[in-house]
Amino acid sequence: MQDLWLLRHDASVAGPLAGSWLREARPWQAVDGHLAYFYVSSPKPPAEGGLGGWRRLACLQEVPGASAGRVATHHYVVETDVLPELEDELNAWYAQEHLPGLAAVPGTVRAARYIDLAGSPRYYACYDLADPGALGSPAWLAVRATPWSSRVRPAFRNTRRTMFRRAAAAS
Repeated sequence: MQDLWLLRHDASVAGPLAGSWLREARPWQAVDGHLAYFYVSSPKPPAEGGLGGWRRLACLQEVPGASAGRVATHHYVVETDVLPELEDELNAWYAQEHLPGLAAVPGTVRAARYIDLAGSPRYYACYDLADPGALGSPAWLAVRATPWSSRVRPAFRNTRRTMFRRAAAAS
């Protein structure tokens, strides 16, 4: 499990990015819109960054997917806060049922969860996908439709779901 640094970049309100850190970054471009996410694995944040700065994401859990070893062409991110009284339930649900269940869906290369201890949204669930169609597959939808999912999901707050596609790396 590896912690990450995340830089969110909205090209509709900010200019192009520059810096040596771009060579190390794993870039993802939102399928809809101008949002891009840049991830860097490093003990310290890169020296340069864009508007909003770097967010440290501590890894909580990582599960190899049913399609581990394939190239991930898409990256699906669910960012959320949760009602404080259901935080333990959310973490148990993700650890025991939800993340392993979605990782087991064909087309999922890897599933991982992160926490941002200093910001909001606090939780990030990230799914690297070899096939973006996995998201609407019967297997994926079955994992989302469990009784435990129905109990936990109403406690989500400040939630954003974004599908990204692999972006060209800087040279």
